[in-house]
Amino acid sequence: MQAAVQAFKDHLAPIIDLRAAAAVLGWDQETYMPRGAIEARAAQLGTLGRLAHELFVADETAELLAAAQKEVEGMEYDSDEASLVRVAERDFEKATKLPSELVAELARASSLAQQAWQEARSEADFGRFRPHLEKLLELSVQKAEALGYEEHIYDALLDEYEPGMTKSEVESVFDRLRSDLVPLAMAIVAVDREKHSFLLSSYDIQSQWDFGVAIMMDFGFDFERGRQDRSAHPFTTTFSINDVRVTTRIHEDFLPAGLFGSLHECGHALYEQGISAHLERTLLAGGASLGVHESQSRLWEILVGRSREFWTHYYEPLQERFPGHLGDVDREQFYRAINKVEASLIRVEADEVTYNLHIMMRFDLEIDLLEGRLEVADLPEAWNAKAEEYLGLVPADDAEGVLQDIHWSLAAFGYFPTYALGNLMSVQLFNRAKDEIRDLDNQIGRGEFGELLSWLRDKIHRHGRKLTANELLERAAGSKLSEGPWLEHIRRKYSDLMGVDF
Repeated sequence: MQAAVQAFKDHLAPIIDLRAAAAVLGWDQETYMPRGAIEARAAQLGTLGRLAHELFVADETAELLAAAQKEVEGMEYDSDEASLVRVAERDFEKATKLPSELVAELARASSLAQQAWQEARSEADFGRFRPHLEKLLELSVQKAEALGYEEHIYDALLDEYEPGMTKSEVESVFDRLRSDLVPLAMAIVAVDREKHSFLLSSYDIQSQWDFGVAIMMDFGFDFERGRQDRSAHPFTTTFSINDVRVTTRIHEDFLPAGLFGSLHECGHALYEQGISAHLERTLLAGGASLGVHESQSRLWEILVGRSREFWTHYYEPLQERFPGHLGDVDREQFYRAINKVEASLIRVEADEVTYNLHIMMRFDLEIDLLEGRLEVADLPEAWNAKAEEYLGLVPADDAEGVLQDIHWSLAAFGYFPTYALGNLMSVQLFNRAKDEIRDLDNQIGRGEFGELLSWLRDKIHRHGRKLTANELLERAAGSKLSEGPWLEHIRRKYSDLMGVDF
């Protein structure tokens, strides 16, 4: 490696370490930390956030970056060196716009807010979370203003999760998607009148856990370089390419929650574990965008895990674990049950058809909050109105309504659209994988996932942050982001499942 680039990498490495240390503390807060430690943990995260930020925006970083920029001139666009400098330049430009005090306060306030959210959710009491959310919204507005934007305040925050994407582009995608999705969902719901009460029986929690872990191992998750734990809201976090943590939540009385939560987070983790080892301890060791990240989790959870082929292999082992619940339920009944389309209140447990409607309503609410048309105090009422508008349902309380997602306690405004974008990307990528792996369906039917994982590793995972979401999608799928393939997938799948053309 060139001398200037190596010096720049050496300078960045301790900054990456500080960020990883903060991630460890964040993971611990969500899994094992005693409740009484929250004030100390908030201070610790604030300190680490401030130190990492100050080191990154220091004059030395600018000097080393400038030297590295000269050294990579003429190198291949997606070489490790040129990509590192290109991504670092973008990150540095953004970071220098943010005051260290704001970075530290956001880290501290979000740490306190996470525990307040957990307590408020457990008691279905938005009032306990409200002052924290008001503070985080205020700080997020300050952050957006500091970062700057050309068209809309939302653009600055969305760019944190989906670089280069704007509010107007998301609205355009959502408008096109909504026009076809709403009547399609209504048509499927009108046909699918079956009830599947067997999913709501009492399923042993440890047996659920063990079954999910076995599938994760089959998918390719390396438990020597990662682990799974339980948390209030499933998530994946990374301290290193060789230390990737996932969590799930298991409901004793609803089998799909824990199972598909594990498969979903496994998809995220496979991405992180598949990043090229050469990118370890650099700014490139991460996902290209959260939309791309979500494409991986939805691909494994939905396109693989809820497919008929998948359950050709795994249904008998599941029956053997739960003979009292599933012994009289045939595989096709189970397949129909886990793919039932029905308006529901909880996003992470929504079917794949109505899921995007959950995202659209959250996007609308975020815009209203940031534009000042909606006060935080009025958010529960606004949430309920949106739920009725989009889903035809009204939450019974705040826990199944405005408090169900952790994201706002993390000050993650701008995050939600990436879920829908990832849904669309997942089908585009899976379609191309099926074109290039001719017997992929048969492999899935045999419980063999090595070739699919290798394809994803080559096309997506290994690149880390070297390429943008658009660049990855065009290279891997041969097309730009489009809602068309996803809509066609839904029509084809449910026409086959219901025996009716949609």
